Parts: sequence; structure tokens; C-alpha cells
Amino acid sequence: MQPVRSPRRGGSSIGTPHCNTVAASTLHAAAVFCVKSACSTDTLTLRLSLNPNRRQTIMPRTSATPAPATLTQASARRIWLRAQRLDTPEPFGADASATVAAIEHLGYVQIDTINVIERCHHHILWNRIPAYRREHLYQAQSVDKTVFEYWTHALSYVPTRDLKYYLADMKLHQTTPKTWFNSVTPADLRKVIARIRKNGALSIRDIDDDIPVEKDHPWASRKPSKRALQLAFFIGKLTVSERSGMLKTYELIERHFDWERPPKRATEKETTDYLLARALRSQGVVSLDSVCHLNAKRKPLVRAAIDMRVKKGLLVPVTIEGAGKIEHWATPQTLDEMPEQVEGVHILSPFDPLIIQRKRLNLLFGYEHRFEAYVPKEKRLYGYFALPVLVDGEIVAALDLKADRERRTLQIQQWSWIGTRKRQPLKAAIENGLHGFEQFQFAS
Repeated sequence: MQPVRSPRRGGSSIGTPHCNTVAASTLHAAAVFCVKSACSTDTLTLRLSLNPNRRQTIMPRTSATPAPATLTQASARRIWLRAQRLDTPEPFGADASATVAAIEHLGYVQIDTINVIERCHHHILWNRIPAYRREHLYQAQSVDKTVFEYWTHALSYVPTRDLKYYLADMKLHQTTPKTWFNSVTPADLRKVIARIRKNGALSIRDIDDDIPVEKDHPWASRKPSKRALQLAFFIGKLTVSERSGMLKTYELIERHFDWERPPKRATEKETTDYLLARALRSQGVVSLDSVCHLNAKRKPLVRAAIDMRVKKGLLVPVTIEGAGKIEHWATPQTLDEMPEQVEGVHILSPFDPLIIQRKRLNLLFGYEHRFEAYVPKEKRLYGYFALPVLVDGEIVAALDLKADRERRTLQIQQWSWIGTRKRQPLKAAIENGLHGFEQFQFAS
């Protein structure tokens, strides 16, 4: 079934940030989008089984090779929410150090330009740090230098402690640069790097002698210097030393981090181990696709690392009910520490790590998110920039919101219900969550 759009669209406001309740007339519900869980129990069971699809030598059962486990979707969902730190109110604390702790735990926080509401990197952090302040991220990037920007599956904030795992990609881009930058000449590249080396960090606004050129792809800049700055960033010559909104200031990477010598590049094995450890930490139960999201070339190495850990008893094969032939794995500790019922309301960014892997989201939550910013208006189901709403561990609604910055209110463009739970108690909980989200939007 497909969700039915709300008959009432556009212009609904949830009020000012100082209100404690939301007027009932400002909220509306779409028809129910029925999602039924494939499992009827909420327990973890262990079974001895052999998966015929596993391409490996079957090892004799020993104390070091734990029995495969079977999880219900509800159990796997709770494990994922715990791993994402969406199961407790302040998992990382409330001060500036919480921002770094959150990024280090998640492994990355995505950056995106869409600003119909607060940009996604701040939104993702706020969902895990209720006392989050934007200056905390500035401090981490530009003062303490404990996070930096680079490309994961998309442009993201990444822990500086993990920088060595990205040096190989930087080196690769020097020899095979992204096709986005085919028009950048060696002279353009040398020019911007020399300018920064001589005059210090700069943004594109500091360069006023560019002669605009035609775009060679839809997202290209017409300024040759901006393209050169972006290429120098990808090949690791420059880093983003400061960000104001989407305006980036670039600096020589070695000068920004005050390196006497650059860190040693991680080996292929070290990088593979890092990606697997990051996924296990932030996802709880992993599949090959979830570890290698948009990085298919890494799959053979990751699979070999998983198989070795299974043989050593460090990972347990997991069957998730309803997952068919998709293989999953978890650590024994993860399976031993089954989370309790998750409580609370989270209005999530479509770029949140919980949402960004759509197939995994659909498997564990029974919810197929649609990112429709580039879909014609008449073909949208949830709206331009719909935000999934998590209530007590289930996705129960999708809200298309827009920030009215002049009036300092959030406008509800469309409200779509997901699932079959009773709406009235959910509506009250979501309204309360919306006020907190609104206050965050317009906090100075």
C-alpha cells in the first residue's frame, strides 16, 4: 500500500518556539500507511544451523565458533537503535565534548546543502545531544581540530583520529581524480595552493579574479578557482579549516593540523578492519551491504574479515526473520546484551545514519523512505523534505516541514501517518517533540 496524502497542505504552523503546546488545528493526519511486521514475537532465540549460501569451508563446531542466532525484526531493530544511541536521552552527555564523542561513535555525520530546515549535520547531532549547540561543532573542527571533513559515502564530518584511513583515497584521487573535476587544469590547481601557502587560509569569496566558465555537470561551479579548491580538497592538499553555513574556508592540510610529518597511511587490511569495526559499533547487527554502503569494491575484503572473525568466535552469524537470504553478523556481546523497550520521540533527518540505508531501514522498520526533493511535486508521496518520526522505537509518521525564519516557526507542509498504531497518543507525543525541534531550529 502507498500512503495517502493529507488533504490539507501548506501553511500550517506549530507556533512560536516559546509555546508549550501545539494547537490541534495546526496539525493534521494523512490516511494510514499500513506496515505489518513480519514477526509476531519479540524474543531472541538461538538455533544450530548451517547456511547453504555461505561460501566457506564448514568448520567443526568448537567453543570458539558460537551457534548462529535468530533475531526477530523487533529485536534487531532495538539493537540498531541502541547502537545508534537513539535509545537514551543523553548518551554522549551535554557539553562540547559530546559532539566529538557522537561523531567518533557514529563514524561520520553527513553534510548536505538543503536548508529548508536546519542543515542535516546539526540535526543529526541534536537528535543524540539534546543540549547540542552549533558552536560545539565549530570548536571541534576549527579550534580543537578533533573532526575534519571528507568523503565517506557523501561529504561528512569524520573523527580526526580516523584520518589515516582516508589517506589512501586522497592518494587515489591524485592519480585518478573524480570526473567532476575534469576541467581543472594543473595551472589552476597550482595557483590556488600557492595562494593559500603564501597568504593563509581563504574561501572562494576571497578570490575575485576568476573568469567564469561553462558548467560541465549540474553541480559544477562556474568559477575555475572553486573547482580547483574542491579538487585540492579531495586529493588531500587542502582541508576545510572553518565552515560558516555552506561557505568553506580552505587551508593547507599540514598547516591546519600542525603536522611535523603527515600520518602514515593505513594499509588495506587496517582500513577493512576499521570499516567493519565502525559498522559493528554503530549498527549492532551488520550485513555485507551495510558495512560497504556505496563502497562495493570493498566487499571481498570485508567478507574475508567477517569469515575470519566467525571462525575465531568474534562474530556470530545472525538470521533476521523476514530477511530471506541476506546474511547478518553481530558480536556475542551484542547478542548477550539485548536492549529493553526503546522510548522517546526523534524527528529524524533523511540523512541520519538510521535512515540513509534505505533497504536496511525497510527490512527492520517496515518503512520505505522516499527522498523527494528532486521529484516533481505532483508525484511526491511524503513531501519535498519529509522527516521520519521515531516514537518508542517505531517509525510512525513522516513530516514535511519548512522553517519560516522570519516568523521563527516551523510550517507543517504535510503530515503522513505510518503504521497501524493509535494516532491520538502518538499525535500528542509528536507535537511535544515538534516544539523541542522548533526551539532547536531557531536557537541563537
